[in-house]
Amino acid sequence: MIDDIYNRRILELAAEIPRIGRLEAPDATATAHSKLCGSTVTIDLAFDGETVTDFAHEVRACALGQASSSVMARTVVGRTAQELREVRETMRAMLKDNGPAPDGVWEDLKVLEPVRDYKARHASTLLTFDAVVDALDQIEKKRAA
Repeated sequence: MIDDIYNRRILELAAEIPRIGRLEAPDATATAHSKLCGSTVTIDLAFDGETVTDFAHEVRACALGQASSSVMARTVVGRTAQELREVRETMRAMLKDNGPAPDGVWEDLKVLEPVRDYKARHASTLLTFDAVVDALDQIEKKRAA
């Protein structure tokens, strides 16, 4: 198990997480927590109505949660709400339904494919995606009101 899911690239991503901290005036903040392992990711998101303009996060997670958060932080700025919802669904399908890994700008997430064999690790791997979609939902709800 250790060699499969805690490979060198995952550990490199986990060791170098960009955008750590908090935004001064985010459009939304969301926290996702895994009851199983205790991992928590809190994200701040700035969104201009079309794309993410800024992002910051606090990551208190295992190496898998850290690695997925690292990829998110490297890639999220400039992405649309639709892209972010799609990458979350692609990650869910990859882990839970043996679907393909994300590609394009998200192809670094392929390194997390071995996690599909370890259901207890799915939640921590998906935390950053769940938090981002929660924040997008909050923003859309505010704008609709």
